[in-house]
Amino acid sequence: MKVFILTLLFLIATTSIYTYKLKGFCYEPIAIQIGNLNQYNIITENSLFNLVTDEQAKIPTVFIAFFSFDKSDFHSNSESERFLIESEKYLNQNGHAKLIITGHTNATGSRRYNQALGYRRAQSLQKYFISKGIPASKILIESKGENEPVSENNTQIGRILNRRTYITIKI
Repeated sequence: MKVFILTLLFLIATTSIYTYKLKGFCYEPIAIQIGNLNQYNIITENSLFNLVTDEQAKIPTVFIAFFSFDKSDFHSNSESERFLIESEKYLNQNGHAKLIITGHTNATGSRRYNQALGYRRAQSLQKYFISKGIPASKILIESKGENEPVSENNTQIGRILNRRTYITIKI
C-alpha cells in the first residue's frame, strides 16, 4: 500500500489538487487543496479522511425543550442557540435533511387537548427556528401528545419530564 501511495505521489507531484472520494460517505467527489507535493510528502488514507470530515458539518445531537404546565411558549437559551447554529450549518450542507420537531405532554388533561398542546409546543419551536433564518420547508412538526411518556405521570418529576419537545434532524 505504501509503495502505491509513493508511486501515486510521484506521478502527481506537479499538481496541488487531489480529489478523493470516500465511498459511501460523500455524495460527490470533494476537491481538497493539499499544497505542493514532493517525494517527501506522505498522504495516508487517515489524513485524507480527517481533511474531508473537518469540512463536513456534524449532525447535532437531539435538543430537548421542557415546558411549564399547560404552556407552549418557548424561550431561547444558550443551548438552543448552540443547537440552532449547528443545525443551520448542517441543513445548509445537506439539502435533503430536515428538522423534526415533536411535541409531547404529560397525561394531565384529555387526550385531545394534550395532542393539540403538543402540537402548539412544536409550533412554538418551529416559529423560533424560522425567525432565526431556517426555511419553513426544512422543518416538520408533529405531536405525540401524552402517547410517548419518558417517565411515570403519577409524580411531579415524571410529569415535568413528559412536558417536552424533541428536535432531531432527519437525513
